[in-house]
Amino acid sequence: QVQLVESGGGLVQPGGSLRLSCSASGISVNLYTMGWYRRATGKQRELVATITNDGSTNYADSVKGRFTISRDNGKNTVYLQMNSLKPEDTAVYTCHAQLIHNFWGMGTQVTVSS
Repeated sequence: QVQLVESGGGLVQPGGSLRLSCSASGISVNLYTMGWYRRATGKQRELVATITNDGSTNYADSVKGRFTISRDNGKNTVYLQMNSLKPEDTAVYTCHAQLIHNFWGMGTQVTVSS
């Protein structure tokens, strides 16, 4: 059974930082394209960042230079380091794994507000 469990969300002031974690079981994150998506209230889900099995990364234009996706194969965990957070980054962030099948986590809330 595949499980993706996100953690690290919370309330942060504008300009602050958070690190999200996605702990995987049932799959090896180094074999999958792993990604982070987000959905803000009233908006469609959007891709934030991905990391492929060979380590290539891709980012949404809105987060380039501020967010970094990484992977720890030993811990079977994917991270999203988020710096210089803005109120418009407020959303539920969800972890995704794709190879032949797609797997999703339950998500973690990130709120950027003063």
